[in-house]
Amino acid sequence: MATEQNSVDLVDDAVVRQFARAALLATLIGASAPVSIPLPLSPAPITLQVLFVFLAGLVLGPVWGPVSMLIYLAAGAVGLPVFAGMEGGLGQLFSYTGGYLWSYPIAAGLIGLVVHRGTTLRDPGDTALPVVAGALVAGTIVTYGLGTGYMAWLLELAAWEAVTAGALPFIPGELLKMAAAIALVRSGRLEPVRS
Repeated sequence: MATEQNSVDLVDDAVVRQFARAALLATLIGASAPVSIPLPLSPAPITLQVLFVFLAGLVLGPVWGPVSMLIYLAAGAVGLPVFAGMEGGLGQLFSYTGGYLWSYPIAAGLIGLVVHRGTTLRDPGDTALPVVAGALVAGTIVTYGLGTGYMAWLLELAAWEAVTAGALPFIPGELLKMAAAIALVRSGRLEPVRS
């Protein structure tokens, strides 16, 4: 009996580094799960999660940013307590806050696409401030559009009720998260891995 021996191509170093960064960002968003402040007027709590969605798009770009968010969603779906309030399980993805969670890969991809102007990674610190700010606003609109839309459908709320409960109370916090994300990428400490 003859055995066959084939060589295996090694994975490119840039891919390994990008996957490691994607896994790290997924871990960081999960580690922020204990920071969850309930609001009396909203079924959704205040969290730091969107800050990491911003960073995923800015630092990892339109390909690896969404991959990072999908790793995060998969970790939560299998039961790890990585969602707001240390929750986990597949049911959380279909609860009244599920629309926000499903929006994360889309928002990270959109932010990455706008800031990096395609799939080739650039230093987001070199991108014009209005472009970065516009990308973060667009990502926020995606997150709150899908989040409040799904919440309105699931809880049978009128559109204005969903926006009042699921978006408006969070605007000041989102502005602070945008400022923090911009400050982090402008600091030069979060450069993308170029292939």
